[in-house]
Amino acid sequence: MSKLDQEEQEILESFESDKLKRARNASSIQKRHTEYASAMARKDARINIRLSSKDLRGLQKRALAEGIPYQTLIASILHKYVEGRLRETGN
Repeated sequence: MSKLDQEEQEILESFESDKLKRARNASSIQKRHTEYASAMARKDARINIRLSSKDLRGLQKRALAEGIPYQTLIASILHKYVEGRLRETGN
């Protein structure tokens, strides 16, 4: 087994001592992730894209916060944009 960082160790200890509680919106989170997984399984084309390192790190951080792979997040963003559910806002 690989070494755990401090945060991972705390999560493991909480799990093993039954201190973890189910999120109030766990059902909606599970549904959203099921939709992500389903959408990811339907992928039939591959692209290559060049991004700035800063943008890639930002996407990876957002994906980590969502608990999904960053490629899935990117695909989701693109899909929402194409479907008209994601729009650019002016600052």
